[in-house]
Amino acid sequence: MTAPLTLYYAPGTCALATRIALLEADAPHDAVRIDFAANAQRSPAYLAINPKGRVPALATEHGVLSETPALLAYVAQRFPAARLAPLDDPFAFARMQEFHGYLAATVHVAHAHRRRGSRWADEAEAIAAMQRKVPANMAECFGVIEQHYMGSGPWVMGERYSVADGYLYTVAGWLEGDGVDIAEFPKVHAHFQRTGERPAVRQALG
Repeated sequence: MTAPLTLYYAPGTCALATRIALLEADAPHDAVRIDFAANAQRSPAYLAINPKGRVPALATEHGVLSETPALLAYVAQRFPAARLAPLDDPFAFARMQEFHGYLAATVHVAHAHRRRGSRWADEAEAIAAMQRKVPANMAECFGVIEQHYMGSGPWVMGERYSVADGYLYTVAGWLEGDGVDIAEFPKVHAHFQRTGERPAVRQALG
């Protein structure tokens, strides 16, 4: 029997994307909640698992993986029968990874300036200025997604659902808190509603 995986997560974080992927793949795994309110992500026990002190982290029989794009690719490749990525098409797979990279390196960073401004500045006025910029930056990011990554199909990769959809759903769920109306982006909004109806997503949120 395949050894279970262990996902370390916290509600409201990008770890939701990996939780969704594992459930979509019907992958045997345990889920361990890290209490951010208690600063558990900085505890010696958790830092021994992920020295970055962040989630998600996925413990496998070969070691621990972190960073959402890597975890999503791992789940899709480890459980190919679930068909969660275009594994037989190098260009399409790279396109999916391009999208994941944009969410991780650009959109997530824009979002993080609202609550994690101390990563980039110490002065209160500088942090406040970054926070004021978040709605505009997030709206710009989702304008790119709406125009360049949402094609004619129901899913990010076209006609087939993939791990990219759970990731987009996760990040789009931050828009309201960031002061952006998701309805400004009709394709993203429809995708958010469509993805939210999937059983794996409902289970991940439960």
